[in-house]
Amino acid sequence: MILPSSSALEGPRQLIEYRPTGLVPQRMTPQRLQALTKLEGRQGTIRELAAHAGVTDAVLRGLVNAGALEPVAVEADRPLPVPDPDYAPPDLSDEQREAAASLGGAIGTGFDPVLLHGVTGSGKTEVYFEAIAEALRQDRQALVLLPEIALTEPFLKRFEARFGCVPVAWHSDLRSSQRRRAWRAIASGEAKVTVGARSALFLPYRRLGLIVVDEAHEPTFKQEDGVQYHARDVAVMRGLFEDVPVILSSATPAIETRHMVEIGRYREVTLTRRYAGATLPEIRALDLTQDPPPRGRWLAPSLVEELAANLDRGEQSLLFLNRRGFAPLILCRNCGHRFQCPNCTAWMVEHRLMHRLACHHCGHVMPPPGECPECHEEDSLVPCGPGVERIADEIAALFPQARIAIVTSDTIWSPARAAEFVAAMEARAIDIVIGTQLVTKGYHFPDLTLVGVVDADLGLAGGDLRAAERSFQQIQQVAGRAGRGDKPGRVLVQTHDPQAPVIDALVSGDAPGFYAAETQARHEAAMPPFGRLAAIIVSAEDSSQAEAVARRIGNAAPRIEGMAVFGPAPAPLAMLRGRHRQRLLVHAARSLDVQDVIRAWLGEVHWGSKVRVAVDVDPYSFL
Repeated sequence: MILPSSSALEGPRQLIEYRPTGLVPQRMTPQRLQALTKLEGRQGTIRELAAHAGVTDAVLRGLVNAGALEPVAVEADRPLPVPDPDYAPPDLSDEQREAAASLGGAIGTGFDPVLLHGVTGSGKTEVYFEAIAEALRQDRQALVLLPEIALTEPFLKRFEARFGCVPVAWHSDLRSSQRRRAWRAIASGEAKVTVGARSALFLPYRRLGLIVVDEAHEPTFKQEDGVQYHARDVAVMRGLFEDVPVILSSATPAIETRHMVEIGRYREVTLTRRYAGATLPEIRALDLTQDPPPRGRWLAPSLVEELAANLDRGEQSLLFLNRRGFAPLILCRNCGHRFQCPNCTAWMVEHRLMHRLACHHCGHVMPPPGECPECHEEDSLVPCGPGVERIADEIAALFPQARIAIVTSDTIWSPARAAEFVAAMEARAIDIVIGTQLVTKGYHFPDLTLVGVVDADLGLAGGDLRAAERSFQQIQQVAGRAGRGDKPGRVLVQTHDPQAPVIDALVSGDAPGFYAAETQARHEAAMPPFGRLAAIIVSAEDSSQAEAVARRIGNAAPRIEGMAVFGPAPAPLAMLRGRHRQRLLVHAARSLDVQDVIRAWLGEVHWGSKVRVAVDVDPYSFL
């Protein structure tokens, strides 16, 4: 999970990496063109660059011989800069100063899990920076976890402004030389502050003094593949093992975290006001049954009017839709054929920007066909429903003069691309942003005053235990991007059901009432955090093998008071990456040690090497 090789354990050495020279080779093949396009601005070993560009090592060695790539000698163990806790102390409000003193006072005193609960724009980052400063003064290491690597770049800039240098970064976009250097510096204690994705939790800190989990409510902290764990919970356990404080920072804490505060396991530090007198945005629901968009469009007339007014004032706007691509489904209007992934029970999503259909589950891609493969009718394929690219097309048609940016994991795939987006926003080079959940967190744009939620009902469909809570958090977070400077913000939420509890709570500002009702519903159903859930997922390339093993596991289920086993049944996503899937769900009382029970239960059942059985304790996905 951490190091692909043992090279970091070896002594100091020099590495050879490669980077583009800007020279175009005389012989340009499609593979060479693809490599040079993908590798613009990148540096790394031949193997890393080949993996990133999707070409073979031989293609890159040919580019080296042609002079299009040049070797660069890299000192693998250059000394790291040391952050200065007194470099640029911030001007905090009285409320922030009190919170910072409370967090800073916990450094060096032992295990202390703290929820830092502040409204969006209240300056939570500046407050926990003071706890990091105190850890530095005590010559201890600090770890900050971020939910997305795209957030790393804006965070590094804020950190450098406060402490005079950037911290050590740890995420999947690092080159092997950077990863090796970071690992060695962390293990020796030279790296004082590490900022990274969830895997940074497992690094060998020599003298850890503080762990911070930023945006601690984010579901992306849950790892679904391979080793399944929730980084928020593992952070608390690592804090317990290391005997250090753990700060969980969030504007919309998860019900599980709120419950831990209520029962006295965690303490809470609150920030109730936005920094520098900025006000919270006004939130209004747009009832799409009363104010419908024109046929073939997705934005209500009221929202379009507000966007036009914002453009006239020279202010920035954000449209939020948590759906990548152009359209989630392609349909033949002649015979009704739907394009499905050959490896998964999922529709192929049209991505017009990249001229392809893609499966968001396994990554399978195909070019958009010119005719229906079923009835062979030409020009009969129609996109159904909107994705962010379709909304961008609508905006371009409505406001041809507007400068538009699409922000999704397809366009912001690295910290460097995130930095380019932030720079363009700060330079006022973008008028309207259309984005997915990637734009809902961490960004601070003072001139962004209008947020439009294109489809507030989208996240409420399906049988997900946390659907309402997640929708509330997402919309509250994206609303928090509006009016963070001295200009007031407005948020318009498009919905077909303005009376839904989630929408009503957002518009009325009754977050406590919403969370109380959600918590009560969970309590009555004995769902987490008042009960335990564990998913057992059986998969195999042969559906009969998956079914047989799932039935065997179901038949071997122990009869224990306080535990019920549901299934087996085909998973909602019945096929994933070419493997047929069956699911069982274990629902147990909070007091039951469900891990021990499942370990003993599965230990009695045997299955062949072609069948995989995965156990996900406290699952976040039920697909």
